[in-house]
Amino acid sequence: MTRRLLGALLTAATATVLLGTAPASAATANFAGTVALSNCSGSVVKPAATPDTAPALVMSNGHCLETGFPGPGEVITNRTSSRTFTLLNASGGNAGTLRAKKIVYGTMTDTDVSLYQLTTTYAQIKSTYGISPLELSNAHPSAGIAIDVVSGYWKRIYSCNVDGFVYRLKEGSWTWKDSIRYTSACQTIGGTSGSPIVSGGKVVGVNNTGNEDGQRCTENNPCEVDQAGNVTVRYKTNYGQETYGIPACLTPANEIALTQAGCTLPRP
Repeated sequence: MTRRLLGALLTAATATVLLGTAPASAATANFAGTVALSNCSGSVVKPAATPDTAPALVMSNGHCLETGFPGPGEVITNRTSSRTFTLLNASGGNAGTLRAKKIVYGTMTDTDVSLYQLTTTYAQIKSTYGISPLELSNAHPSAGIAIDVVSGYWKRIYSCNVDGFVYRLKEGSWTWKDSIRYTSACQTIGGTSGSPIVSGGKVVGVNNTGNEDGQRCTENNPCEVDQAGNVTVRYKTNYGQETYGIPACLTPANEIALTQAGCTLPRP
């Protein structure tokens, strides 16, 4: 997990080596609606039923927050933020700059997600930049589906499949539930944290970590724990967190509503 942030500090020369040795992408997604943060990746996202007049949301990881990693059990809501995001167009070019109004939600408990409410609406972004948001799916993804992990930070798309789901994914002090495990083609690198996981044109998850050194349950080396408590370490395997439960926790004005019917996100 921490390496996803440290990857943002890689030199341009190192990045060229890493990207140049990667296999060609078979992506069906493009970069439109993704964003680059100072240390991570992200995307402008919208539940299907949310009106275009609502303030837009940017989704990334909880561990990408400018306030630092939330502790185990910590949930952040409605915290003022003026963070900026570089909005990308379909080809990965810089379309413009978006600004946050507040952190609507952020946590590293059960999942690893952050949601920023912007100072602009979806309609204003569309009018100004010609870019539409990515739709958040409200359905649990299925094993085997084709996915694209779209990194706005690196302007790179990783294409693979959902290998399966992890009952509990443990990394250091944090535990995540029902995580997405990728097949080996998605060898994500530092700076890809917060990238949307796209399938069938909709966002089904958010990229967040991978086992870097083969260690067991340490930072940068998550381990899988099954319902019986058995631990499995999968070296060089990468993971993301499901996002299908997020729409049920948002109002039509994109405010967080954790007591709303159907919302299962952790509460403060």
